[in-house]
Amino acid sequence: MQDIQHILDSINVQARQFFGQGKVANYIPALAEVAADQFSIAVHTVDGQTYSSGDDQARFSIQSVSKVLTLTLALRHHGDDLWQRVGKEPSGTAFNSLAQLEFEKGIPRNPFINAGALVVCDALVGRVSAPVYQMLETARLLAGNEKILINKKVADSEYLHRHRNAAMAHLMKSFNNFNCDVDQVLKAYFSYCAIEMTGMELAKTFSYLAHQGVCVQSGRRMLSAKQTQQMNSLLFTSGLYDAAGDFAFRVGIPGKSGVGGGIIGIVPGQFTVCVWSPALNEYGNSVAGLQALEMLAEKMNISML
Repeated sequence: MQDIQHILDSINVQARQFFGQGKVANYIPALAEVAADQFSIAVHTVDGQTYSSGDDQARFSIQSVSKVLTLTLALRHHGDDLWQRVGKEPSGTAFNSLAQLEFEKGIPRNPFINAGALVVCDALVGRVSAPVYQMLETARLLAGNEKILINKKVADSEYLHRHRNAAMAHLMKSFNNFNCDVDQVLKAYFSYCAIEMTGMELAKTFSYLAHQGVCVQSGRRMLSAKQTQQMNSLLFTSGLYDAAGDFAFRVGIPGKSGVGGGIIGIVPGQFTVCVWSPALNEYGNSVAGLQALEMLAEKMNISML
């Protein structure tokens, strides 16, 4: 494989040229306090090699990147039955749209918009006795760090500003597509979003998506090979909200972003990558992070097609 460390160091320098563009998420007060001018990039290969550059010791709340892990755990418990409650199509609208959910009678378009993630979380909460504990323990196992924690300040801040997500949950309940207590699910959902990791820990966490469903560190099978392929397909089409098409055009790999500024990318059979920079564009995706992944794809000649 190419000199990955040299490539990452080069990207670290170039990505910082985009500081000053975009804005840190401010609709969650705890996130608005994060300094914007930070950047990290980390790569974890399927043979267990790790490379990183930039502010790689910084911890950040993973936010919607957690939806990938929630979906993974829900699929482990429900299998294909889960797809009766959530679709597999790109949304084409904002990640928190109520209009689309109403029009489609309470069936979210995909599991990575907020409504879809709430249904998936509802499915998990309804099947697991301690859903927050299980999610945290799974993240610790996959990342190889038993000290990973949930930032309670961030989780509480999100819960205090829960109203739009609560509206989605109640709307889905009116269509009989939400089974558990709304507040219980919301508290679990926000706890998942508030898990704090470094970029390297996130790259390790999702190594199973580059390794046919098997975690590189622990050897634990998280998904079947077929489910892994399906997950990556969904990430390719829907992982960056209604900017997924632009991401596929520019970068060309499965990915998932979060408003904490993190983005994971998957190159099946090769590696997982995580970039992080808190300033976001109008779609809620990291400005410097997107630029960094585009540079990585070009420098490493990555192509999924």
